[in-house]
Amino acid sequence: MDVAALFKKGVEKELLDVDDYIFIPERIDIVVDGGDLTCVLNSDGSVNIFYSKEGITDVRAAARKHPFTAFETELYHGIYDDVIEDLVDGVNDIISSGSKYFRRSRILPVAMQPEPITRNHI
Repeated sequence: MDVAALFKKGVEKELLDVDDYIFIPERIDIVVDGGDLTCVLNSDGSVNIFYSKEGITDVRAAARKHPFTAFETELYHGIYDDVIEDLVDGVNDIISSGSKYFRRSRILPVAMQPEPITRNHI
């Protein structure tokens, strides 16, 4: 290797160290399978994906896969589709499941609320 190639390789290594960059946070909201999907790019380059449906919310974190590509472009090309599919399937599994202890037909008792302490009680 010549000196120019070594120098170029060193510069590329410095440029590709994503931990040194601060990203502009982005948020993209869409509706998927009857629920709300929110994809968030954080300033540290990490990605959080939230999915809410019928009162159930789950979240997954993902590492940024192509840090020098626009976040929206990554989403359009399906870079995070595997994470999104797992998230949607997980929420749908929760919605379709049921508890053997808690049923919608059973009314849960309301716990007694303690009386607030006032200056007269002290």
